[in-house]
Amino acid sequence: MSLGNTVLFGMMSEKMSWLGQRQRVLSQNVANADTPSYHAKDLAPLKFTDAMARQDRSVSLAVSSPMHVALPDSTARFEESDADKVYETSVDGNSVVLEEQMMKLTETTEDYNLATGIYRKYMALHKAALGSGSGG
Repeated sequence: MSLGNTVLFGMMSEKMSWLGQRQRVLSQNVANADTPSYHAKDLAPLKFTDAMARQDRSVSLAVSSPMHVALPDSTARFEESDADKVYETSVDGNSVVLEEQMMKLTETTEDYNLATGIYRKYMALHKAALGSGSGG
């Protein structure tokens, strides 16, 4: 069994993909802070129960060549929508508040750092279990 096929790695991959796309959406908000009638956008929160439901727990085929069986595309897309709670709207109709966007960008960065930290610890656990850890 490959470590990449475990539920935890699948969920971490989905979370990191969501964080990357959220970073892009928030960056677009900041870039359009002076654009008239631009509405701030955000992604719907990633829910643990939904992520668990999307994990494929079926048995997969073992193949000797990647050309034998076409594997499904694992890049998930997340839907953008206008931000739910608009703090303020300027006279020209722009709803981007730079302070709010910076807080969201910082939150996204912290979540990304947490996910990579969990990944590192999980890999260290597997290395220790296999006997190839750093403890002599």
